[in-house]
Amino acid sequence: MNRLDPVSKIMTTKLVTLTLMDDLFKAEKLFKEHHIRHIPIVENEHIIGMLGFTDLERISFLDAFDASETKIDNAIYNMLNIGQLMVKNLIKVNSSTTIKSVVEILSKNEFHALPVVENNILVGIVTTTDILKYLLNQYELELN
Repeated sequence: MNRLDPVSKIMTTKLVTLTLMDDLFKAEKLFKEHHIRHIPIVENEHIIGMLGFTDLERISFLDAFDASETKIDNAIYNMLNIGQLMVKNLIKVNSSTTIKSVVEILSKNEFHALPVVENNILVGIVTTTDILKYLLNQYELELN
């Protein structure tokens, strides 16, 4: 295992993003449609926040089956906006940051995704799932 592998080796570059003009209905749809748990919020390619699926779960009944609970979700989604829910003070890394450094950052904090930026422009996202897949791959390589 190369302890100095850059995060660019494992980061996701096909990004699903939102803007402050989007609503929470669109956010929920994107989370479910793309099977993701974090969406960067951008303004002119610059990241200004991050919305997590758990942010929506906290304010809604996403797994509800009762029609009345869906009405409650709609009311909550209409009262709040992405800017109110997103995390604003983000820790960012660049594509040459080592995977080891990313692991250290994530292990010391309570979030599971980091935006990857170059010249303050969003170029990727790295999640704990990306890291676990990388470690599993490294483990399998060592066994062979």
